[in-house]
Amino acid sequence: MTNPLRNSIDHRLPRIAGPCGLVLFGVTGDLARKKVMPAIYDLANRGFLPPGFSLVGFARRDWADEDFAQIVHDAVREHSRTPFREETWKQLSEGIRFVTGDLDDPAAYSELSRVVADLDLTRGTGGNHAFYLSIPPGLFPVVLEHLKSSGLAQDTPDSWRRVVVEKPFGHDLKSARELNDLVGTVFETGSVFRIDHYLGKETVQNIMAVRFANAMFEPLWNGNYVDNVQITMAEDIGIGGRAGYYDGIGAARDVIQNHLLQLLALTAMEEPLNFNAAEVRAEKEKVLSAVRLPKDLSLHTTRGQYSQGWQGGIPVPGYLQEEGIDPNSKTETFAAMRVDIDNRRWAGVPFYLRTGKRLGRRVTEVAVIFKRAPHLPFSVDSVQELGNNALVFRIQPDEGITVRFGSKVPDTSQIEVRDVTMDFQYGETFVESSPEAYERLILDVLIGDPPLFPRQVEVELGWKILDPVLEYWATQGQSEQYVSGGWGPHSQYDMLARDGRTWRRP
Repeated sequence: MTNPLRNSIDHRLPRIAGPCGLVLFGVTGDLARKKVMPAIYDLANRGFLPPGFSLVGFARRDWADEDFAQIVHDAVREHSRTPFREETWKQLSEGIRFVTGDLDDPAAYSELSRVVADLDLTRGTGGNHAFYLSIPPGLFPVVLEHLKSSGLAQDTPDSWRRVVVEKPFGHDLKSARELNDLVGTVFETGSVFRIDHYLGKETVQNIMAVRFANAMFEPLWNGNYVDNVQITMAEDIGIGGRAGYYDGIGAARDVIQNHLLQLLALTAMEEPLNFNAAEVRAEKEKVLSAVRLPKDLSLHTTRGQYSQGWQGGIPVPGYLQEEGIDPNSKTETFAAMRVDIDNRRWAGVPFYLRTGKRLGRRVTEVAVIFKRAPHLPFSVDSVQELGNNALVFRIQPDEGITVRFGSKVPDTSQIEVRDVTMDFQYGETFVESSPEAYERLILDVLIGDPPLFPRQVEVELGWKILDPVLEYWATQGQSEQYVSGGWGPHSQYDMLARDGRTWRRP
């Protein structure tokens, strides 16, 4: 609800959710414990949740409300971003409830309906509830069908019901469409929030801010000046205990189809008319519609699996030695590919996407690599250490922007030009630390603000891009092995060398 007394240019008052609650499925998982529960507390601690906010957990555990509250308390104390305050916790804990039951048990949903109705009376949630599916995608259908049959998904003219779906949204185009059809029979289109947590990161949103708020970048943001764009998401960890989820999914489905293609869209999109959901999504969809795969996928895509090695001075097993992994698995833990964008702005500019586990370090960045100057009035010896100019958006963990350009080396008898960098760091420039992505996204769900959530068209476009690559890989043999702690298989360097380019070292 809009505050009629608030001036639109006054940013002192933040957006605060109205009366509402959240029902969390999958409360025993890492995502709920490390991200969702701490984000809810941090929102409450920052004053963004209503006093009567309620959190309902749903799982097969035989817990009382107090047991679940203790689980939330422990997760908050260990993983919350903001300081722990007893007064915040007391207010939040008064609205914590737990429902015991199997996901396919109709009686459990009847009990959930009773609890939700009771919260509407005792906590003033007003019939407004979001259902967060922090569960494996294969369990979505059974939960959605029971939410529908129990009436929990039914909103009224005076209240809303929303659903939050975690990625991956299907495992290919066909399954994504089937999932969307199912969700569409239970919730209205505007009530479905597909979470891609990367879109909630401040540094991802800053790509648009830097591009469209500054006059100096737009004239250079095209194929006349940009040589290539490299988008990298590297992790220094293995699959951990996620064998059941990861094997058969792989790096490309897990990261490229959503995170990296979304970063590509934000980097390459045209300026929207404004920042409302329809305009931003329309421009992203135009870019994704224009993405073209290379004709020969054997030359411009590659994949790999991490093998035994050393990570941080500790010996680590290879993917095929991880507990729960089939020793003959072909699932890739590293994926890289080239795509092109068939429009006037980006014609001739390759976009290189790569992601992998057990790499040299944890880093996500978008590097816009510019063409070399058309003429250098210096001797060859003077520019031996001069590379391409670059503008790098550092998404995580060292959030900020790096600009690389050439500068004269001082105190030399002749002109020598080499690369130097200028850095902007969020932590040094702004007093307040960046909120976690889940804070922003959960608040947007409760408010009903959708610009940062991809809609089904974007999901389907992502699968249309990736499906041919996955189908090609399925016809090939085993993934190439690469040593843990390095930067991936050698074939990734061959892929860029064929284009006369090299990967930037993050």
